[in-house]
Amino acid sequence: MKVGLIAHDTKKKLMQNFCIAYCAILTKHELYATGTTGRLIEEATNLNVYKFLAGHLGGEQQMAAAIEQNEIDLVIFLRDPQTSKSHEPDVFKVATLCDIHNIPIATNLATGELLVKALERGDLEWRDMYR
Repeated sequence: MKVGLIAHDTKKKLMQNFCIAYCAILTKHELYATGTTGRLIEEATNLNVYKFLAGHLGGEQQMAAAIEQNEIDLVIFLRDPQTSKSHEPDVFKVATLCDIHNIPIATNLATGELLVKALERGDLEWRDMYR
């Protein structure tokens, strides 16, 4: 499965810790992330991460394009709803495209953990047929 990972600045450390905790599961899948988030995940876990540009430089748009092309199977987007972002429309676009293309998306730690455990159990293998 291809897993997209995005984290707002205030959630990057949480994303690192999330990836450390679920490293054994994530290592079995292809990981894609916006630039800074991907670098921080690699530094913390030694996981291989394909890195798009940094989010504010177009990385969220690149992730959105991959979602639109049905190239991502699952997105974990740890977002900070309390801090407005200059690129907020891109955040909305990622979530909207996931809804349009039936791609599971987690926007907080609780749903991220549920989706990663579902990934481990094989509950998302239907995505192979969907593509």
